[in-house]
Amino acid sequence: MSIIKSIFVVFFMLFTFSCSKKKVDSPLINNDLQNGILVLNEGLFNLNNASLSWIDKNSGGVNSTIFEDKSSRQLGDTGNDMLRYGSKIYIVVNVSSTVEILDANSLKSIKQIAMVNNGMAKQPRNCIAHNGKVYISCFDGYIDVIDTASLLLEKRIKVGTNPENLLIKNDLLLVSNSGGLNGPLMDSTISVIDILQHKEIKKIVVGTNPGKLVCGANDEFYVIARGNYQTIPSRLKKVSLTDEKVIKMFDYNITCIEPFEADYLITQANLSNISLFSSKEEVIINSNFINTTNLKTVYKVLYIQKQKRIVVLDANNYVNTGYIFEYNQSGELLNKYHVGLNPNTVIYYE
Repeated sequence: MSIIKSIFVVFFMLFTFSCSKKKVDSPLINNDLQNGILVLNEGLFNLNNASLSWIDKNSGGVNSTIFEDKSSRQLGDTGNDMLRYGSKIYIVVNVSSTVEILDANSLKSIKQIAMVNNGMAKQPRNCIAHNGKVYISCFDGYIDVIDTASLLLEKRIKVGTNPENLLIKNDLLLVSNSGGLNGPLMDSTISVIDILQHKEIKKIVVGTNPGKLVCGANDEFYVIARGNYQTIPSRLKKVSLTDEKVIKMFDYNITCIEPFEADYLITQANLSNISLFSSKEEVIINSNFINTTNLKTVYKVLYIQKQKRIVVLDANNYVNTGYIFEYNQSGELLNKYHVGLNPNTVIYYE
């Protein structure tokens, strides 16, 4: 959750708190986790109401209390990220400063890791897995390395200010250092970590408040430099690892980019659509690939390559329970599901 969004939500809640009390229907759903979608819902900042929703694709039913049902407790405050790696699911809970590790088959908690250093919350943000390790960006300026066999913290790697998004490319771990808590003096760098040595080897300057990272061709990657939300606009930039610099900037006020087969899906501020961006031509080739006029708040766009599904997460003005919209590769709507507060990411089960 961005700092700007957090401030907005806390202010808006003073007037519409009753909206957050709306309960999602939770029908009894078969416990064999097959042919469904697990959804991480952030919840509302400082209200300790992050949650998981289980979507049963056979029945269309949704259970948004499945974590509480399995664990007899709350997930925590502000669920920022989630991934499945092997037989486990890792959930990053930012404000509670924990990492919740679940058995992927039963969704029962295996371990909860307190993300605290010398009595101070690390404020974990995002996670990625590679070669038996889970890497977690922490707002205290480090990447934590967790071994997936022992579930122990192996190392902390010093990076830049308030690191967020993570990308693995060519045996390198790329980290966007946002500096999001230090506005207006935000960071502008990408840390490059040798993933074999677990050591930062360089920083690349890309622009104010870098966020989402996606792979490009050869030694290149794309980053959204989000600006300062006022005088510096958000821009998509292409970066060369070899040249260690930005080699191209695109004049889009971009909010999201997601790899989509050989191309990318992008969203832009104040536009009610999802566009198709050509990786070969590096231009928008379809500005209305998915029309999102009927959605309230497009929070994220995901492409689940194995299932060939585009998933659009609608935060529904941030203070109401949200929705998952599922599309095919042609941008045609297939399904809509009512889930929890501020849906953040999904995991598909076959």
